[in-house]
Amino acid sequence: MATITTVLFLLLAVIISGTTARFTRLPLPLVQIALGAVIALSVVPTVDLKPSIFFLLFLPPLLFLDGWRIPKDDLFRDRVVVLELALGLVVFTVLGVGLLIHYLIPAMPLPVAFALAAILSPTDPIAVSAIARGTPVPKRMMHILEGESLLNDASGLVCMRFAVAAAMTGAFSLRDAVGSFLWVAIGGLAIGVAVTWTVTKAKNWIADRLGEDTSTQILISLLIPFGAYLLAEHFECSGILAAVAAGVTMSFTEQSGRAKAITRVQRTAVWDTVQFTLNGVIFVLLGEQMPSIMARAAETVRVTGHHEPWWLAIYVLVITAALGVLRFLWVWTSLRWTIFRAQRRGEQPPAMGWRLVAAMSFAGVRGAITLAGILTVPFALPDGTAFPARNLAIFLAAGVIIVSLVAASIALPRLLKNLELPPQAAQQHAIDIARLAAAESAIQAVEQAQHQMAEGRADADLYTEASARVMELYRQRIDRTQQSDEALADGRKIDLIERQLRLAGLRAERDAIFHLARTRQLDDESSRRLIREIDLQEARYAT
Repeated sequence: MATITTVLFLLLAVIISGTTARFTRLPLPLVQIALGAVIALSVVPTVDLKPSIFFLLFLPPLLFLDGWRIPKDDLFRDRVVVLELALGLVVFTVLGVGLLIHYLIPAMPLPVAFALAAILSPTDPIAVSAIARGTPVPKRMMHILEGESLLNDASGLVCMRFAVAAAMTGAFSLRDAVGSFLWVAIGGLAIGVAVTWTVTKAKNWIADRLGEDTSTQILISLLIPFGAYLLAEHFECSGILAAVAAGVTMSFTEQSGRAKAITRVQRTAVWDTVQFTLNGVIFVLLGEQMPSIMARAAETVRVTGHHEPWWLAIYVLVITAALGVLRFLWVWTSLRWTIFRAQRRGEQPPAMGWRLVAAMSFAGVRGAITLAGILTVPFALPDGTAFPARNLAIFLAAGVIIVSLVAASIALPRLLKNLELPPQAAQQHAIDIARLAAAESAIQAVEQAQHQMAEGRADADLYTEASARVMELYRQRIDRTQQSDEALADGRKIDLIERQLRLAGLRAERDAIFHLARTRQLDDESSRRLIREIDLQEARYAT
């Protein structure tokens, strides 16, 4: 009962955090951490989750969703920058910050220092988006951060896994580590792809013969990341990479368009809720654990060889600063290398100022993945003795998360204001071509369907009239697409005005339906059906 009660209060805190963040204009993660601390100081019982359970509950769905939703074209376009940040920067961070931590705190064994540095390397783009919601992050920058986070989650956690194994066994072999890494990485990726592909084929086969059930399809999508993770861990591969690969594969299998429209709409809503809830609960858990972490500060300080608690704050600030400096140097070097390669190809390199480098550096906020990873550090070594400096590592990781969030919330809105990124190819032309092709296909399909439906019927003229009304909408779209650039601009303005008018009409429709339902002039089932239709149309025009 205590565990269930705590979970319910954690979910309640996540609900309250959204409204509180909007009211106070504070970053959402900081509000959630504060609410978690309030829960810990209240009469609500606190429960320590086992690391393996914590890892299983939170990481697979979050990594799966990141892989599923990340824009593949944008990721491929900036693949060099993303790989440099996600792989090169992780290794650079593990070595640099790991050695620094061991130098600052000799009592922390080097493998533990490397493990802490590895888990501090992943970044959290969701926290960046929450911090900068008043000053929108440029799309290209956000896509780079998302791609970096998708890959450095896996690379950082895999590096931490090897460092913890070295701390547990007291030995480290580079050759064995490389071989193990290849098995862990390739096996995890292969299992993730195989699980999603197999499940998708199976559910499509069943849906073709028995029909598609929306609720079942949504539940299957929720279970895929856990299945991929558990299967990979069973074969001693990376469950993290398996979850990522499963998500990426899901995005490709979905391009077949086999799922019903209502399934996609409802599934998106469910996954949005899952993402918000899991990220929120992780930050609330961080705040919930902060009082107990602070209560053990005296013991933690003794591990460092000092007795004054303020030394812990110094360590957190130094480590956070080191992470920022290393990231700044790496981003600057990466961008200079990008400019150099562009010049070698004879291209005109874009101007890249210091604000871009600084914004990318401050955007390296640590968040949910860092906390989830550090909590998975074992409590004891194989011989039963306590894992060295575990509480200290958790405290330092928690402190870095909070300090990076505060620093980013102060600096990012100022750095992002009017920030311009290198231009990217315009997408509007491709969108116009796609709309034209879709409209032409639709007209052909409507004509064919009209002939089939009206064949041999006495009221065939009604089908002809109805099809003409439907096809006229598509012909208008074709006419607008084939106009001049100036006419296209005017057409887009007209579309915007039309969208606003349609939204006003839909809202009036919904108010009228609700009024009829309240006055019992319309039954509940009919009102829900009509409201659902209006909501779907509004969602279409509101995007």
